[in-house]
Amino acid sequence: MPKYEMIIYWSEDDQAYISEVPESAGCMADGSSYQEAVKNAERVGAEWIETAIVLGRYIPEPKGRCCMPNQSCLGE
Repeated sequence: MPKYEMIIYWSEDDQAYISEVPESAGCMADGSSYQEAVKNAERVGAEWIETAIVLGRYIPEPKGRCCMPNQSCLGE
């Protein structure tokens, strides 16, 4: 999977680490450890790209660090 940003956090509701890939709509995974959440997100991200290719959907280029409101972004 290309080097997309991941946001990883602990979810009390799920009792698991959640890893989201903001540049890939709906791409997220979980794991019982931080490392497992990252590994699962890498697998799911690759599957997300494969599915997008099959469906002819747009695949965004990795932008690096995503922006927060009122923050200047890298590469812009």
